[in-house]
Amino acid sequence: MPNWGGGNKCGACGRTVYHAEEVQCDGRSFHRCCFLCMVCRKNLDSTTVAIHDAEVYCKSCYGKKYGPKGYGYGQGAGTLNMDRGERLGIKPDNTPSPHRPTTNPNTSKFAQKFGGSEKCSRCGDSVYAAEKVIGAGKPWHKNCFRCAKCGKSLESTTLTEKEGEIYCKGCYAKNFGPKGFGYGQGAGALVHAQ
Repeated sequence: MPNWGGGNKCGACGRTVYHAEEVQCDGRSFHRCCFLCMVCRKNLDSTTVAIHDAEVYCKSCYGKKYGPKGYGYGQGAGTLNMDRGERLGIKPDNTPSPHRPTTNPNTSKFAQKFGGSEKCSRCGDSVYAAEKVIGAGKPWHKNCFRCAKCGKSLESTTLTEKEGEIYCKGCYAKNFGPKGFGYGQGAGALVHAQ
C-alpha cells in the first residue's frame, strides 16, 4: 500500500521526512535540522560527516571517539593533544594505561629506531623520535640541544663538541680555543683572553 504524501523516516528523530527538508546519507534520510553530530550537535554536510554503524559524527568528534589515540591525533594535522572528547560526552572505550618510560637497557636497532631506550645526553630522560635531535653522534631532546655555557639553541652548523658536551662556536672559542691577542672573541678581535 503506497505511503500517500509521506516520506522516509528520519534517522535521528524517527519522524517522517518530506522531500523539501530531506538530507540523505549512507542510504538513510534525515531532516536538515536533525542532521547533527551525535556528540557536539554541529550541523553536518557531505564534507563534514563521518559515519560509524548507524551514528553520524563530525570528523573531529569521530576522530576523538574512534581514531588513533595519542599526540597529534583527534583534531587534524598539526595538533598535539590528548583530548579524547570527554568534555563532549564521549566515553573512551578503553582507558589506556598511563605512560611509563622504559627502564629496559636494551639498545637493539629496533629500540634505537623507535626511541624506546635512547637517553638524552643532557638530561638522561628517554628521547622519542618526535623530539630527538642527533648532535656530536648522540641523541638529545630538542630543548636540551643547547650550548652548555650560554644556553643558546644549537644547530648542526653552530655546534662544537668537547668531551661529550656541546657548545656554540663562540663559547667553545672563549673557553677552549687558542689564547692571546686576536683570539677568543671572533675574527678581527684584539683581546687577551685569560
